[in-house]
Amino acid sequence: MAATRDFDIVVFGATGFTGELTAAYLAENAPADCRWALAGRNTEKLEAVRKHLARLNPACADLTLLRADTSDPASIQAVAESTKVVITTVGPYLQFGEPLVAACAAAGTDYVDLTGEPEFVDLMYLAHHDTALASGARIVHACGFDSIPHDLGAMFTVGTLPAGEAIKVRGVVRSGAQFSGGTFHSAMGAMSRQGEARKALAKRRAKEGRPEGRKVRWVQGAPGRDSVLGYWLLPMPTIDPLVVTRSAAALDSYGPDFTYSHFAGLKTLRYTIGGSLAVGSMVVAANIPPLRNALKKRIKQGDGPSESRRAKSWFTVDFVGESGGTTVHTRVSGGDPGYTETSKMLAEAALSLAFDDNPPTAGQLTPAVAMGEHLLARLQKAGITFQVV
Repeated sequence: MAATRDFDIVVFGATGFTGELTAAYLAENAPADCRWALAGRNTEKLEAVRKHLARLNPACADLTLLRADTSDPASIQAVAESTKVVITTVGPYLQFGEPLVAACAAAGTDYVDLTGEPEFVDLMYLAHHDTALASGARIVHACGFDSIPHDLGAMFTVGTLPAGEAIKVRGVVRSGAQFSGGTFHSAMGAMSRQGEARKALAKRRAKEGRPEGRKVRWVQGAPGRDSVLGYWLLPMPTIDPLVVTRSAAALDSYGPDFTYSHFAGLKTLRYTIGGSLAVGSMVVAANIPPLRNALKKRIKQGDGPSESRRAKSWFTVDFVGESGGTTVHTRVSGGDPGYTETSKMLAEAALSLAFDDNPPTAGQLTPAVAMGEHLLARLQKAGITFQVV
């Protein structure tokens, strides 16, 4: 494919907050022979991003700019056919994402995004997985904070446990960070469409089936105090456990019987109760259109925290794994999850697809299945910590 494509990577949505951060990461960290380009619907804004990148790396002054808009199928097709890998940060993905997924699946082009929208991921599986299988495209959703720390963290934890035994893993996420307007809009959209999401998930499960001879399941778990970590646990119905269990279903290394639970970890019972009430209030607001629209107007897409605020942000995901009488505690940790580390994860995922000798796979895949140990090594080198505690 490399010989027939103009670029190794195209960043679509490069003028957005996270898109520009992802492009800046590539400017400073992509190999010198990486052929990459910027894509978006506003050429003047793309030119401004290119000037900023050239200050980080003078070689970026010559980056190609591609005008593309999700409402213009020909422009999206042209992007997909020009490159080995597309990075897209253009969300909410349920609203804007499908044209690019469809184009990449048809063109045999690898695709990464940072969506945390379960309904979108399931609908894309139903509509485009078979096409991607036939073309050889690897469609890899959730390549940011949703869900790489959880997916690769669970994979890392499984690797520390006895092989061939039933495995139980729980992931507990904590963070001190401000999330983006785009993330907020996507979350509000997802919470307002829970019925539609359940239908899409049911259709996907019917099509996908279960792994033969093995059991894999997500158990939501109950609030309580973790005896190993000491945190109060609040169940987290995010996309992350779906991604983890899909990796477990695809990879025999997760053992004959794999169970995963996913929580937010809080230091006190008071914060746990407050967090539960806050989440419940957001769900209610998301399902009342006037409240949902008012909140979305207050928090605009494209907004994000300052560089100084991001520098103070952090995340940890602790995992407790149990198998064959052995209990392990592992941790994934890093800096600002929603921006600094998400742009790093997204860029390194694209670089891995473009340049690493990954397992031969195609279709809609999880990060662990598509890139696994290669992406883990890249992220460790880039400063995200995976450790046994």
